[in-house]
Amino acid sequence: MNHSLQDFSLQEYLKELRPLIDVDCGTLTKDGIETIVNQMAQKYLDMGWYVKRVNCGVAGTGLEIRNKPDRKEIDVMLIGHMDTVFPIGTAAARPMTFDDKRAYGPGVSDMKSGLLNIVYALRGMDKEILDKLSVCICMNPDEEIGSLYSEAWLKTVAANAKNVLVAEAARADGSLVKARKGMARYRLTFSGKAAHAGNDPQNGRSAITEMANWILGINSLTNFESGTTLNVGVVNGGAGANIVPERAEAIVDVRFWDNDEYSEADAKIRQMAETPFIDGVTVTIDREAHKPSMVPSEKTQALMALVEEAGRELDIDIKWQEVGGGSDANLTAVMGIPTLDGLGPAGAGFHSADEYLELDSIEPRILLLQKVLTKLAG
Repeated sequence: MNHSLQDFSLQEYLKELRPLIDVDCGTLTKDGIETIVNQMAQKYLDMGWYVKRVNCGVAGTGLEIRNKPDRKEIDVMLIGHMDTVFPIGTAAARPMTFDDKRAYGPGVSDMKSGLLNIVYALRGMDKEILDKLSVCICMNPDEEIGSLYSEAWLKTVAANAKNVLVAEAARADGSLVKARKGMARYRLTFSGKAAHAGNDPQNGRSAITEMANWILGINSLTNFESGTTLNVGVVNGGAGANIVPERAEAIVDVRFWDNDEYSEADAKIRQMAETPFIDGVTVTIDREAHKPSMVPSEKTQALMALVEEAGRELDIDIKWQEVGGGSDANLTAVMGIPTLDGLGPAGAGFHSADEYLELDSIEPRILLLQKVLTKLAG
């Protein structure tokens, strides 16, 4: 059986991918995000789709793209993000390159190729099939910081969606993602009282000693068996070795499978702030990000079966993974909407200089997305 796309040219695809990679578009780099927004908007306008720009505050612009803007109900919502984790200067330092097997560059698999694969899938689909579906593509500018400025918008759109497909990269072995850990991030600020460490240390209240007690307390909340892990990843404080420190700060990352167990950990952290270890020290807790875990429901399992059937028809072996990192799939899964992730081409090395995209996975993943959409069209 011939499983290939009509007129698909890998060279043309890479030519279209390059201007999405060779631009600094780390989260909150508004000019770079706007460059991506303009490129992606034009691709859909050229296809005759309805393009709406969404203001995501300091994060910049989001895109909400539909084939049937008058239909409230959405059969398939496709989600992808336009930002990367890389600082300004990265695109110039390592622009996109490729060899016989892989392409490299900042965001090449996380997730510019995922965005481009959606375009290719929809561009190449039979108009009659597409007309049976109400499709909405949302592209946000801030996924890499937990979609802080786009979460409310994405959830408002998702409330009318029957299915959600996220085009983050498939894993290196081609696996799709059926479950993702939830995550939360806290900034803890400790405020004590400064004093001279030689003359009157007893009059000081050490913010660092308070923080040290907290680190041990937070570590004790980790449960490796259930997968709830807390990591104090960044600490700072103090002004000099001869001063009792007045201020300290810690940033804590939390990951979990069980949303209830996370709620208990959150309650314990907040409770600790009410009774500091050292009298005279105050602790401020700021939860900067939160995404609930994504665990498949019965409806999601039905969607998985449909994807597996599409894979069989294309001779693509569909495997599933549970992964520790969060994505926008977490946001819609917790709403009870069947949500699957990892529908982009395969890659690995995300968030590092080693990031790569498997070239031979691009065309099969476009075909898979087309086949899944065709099946959802009934």
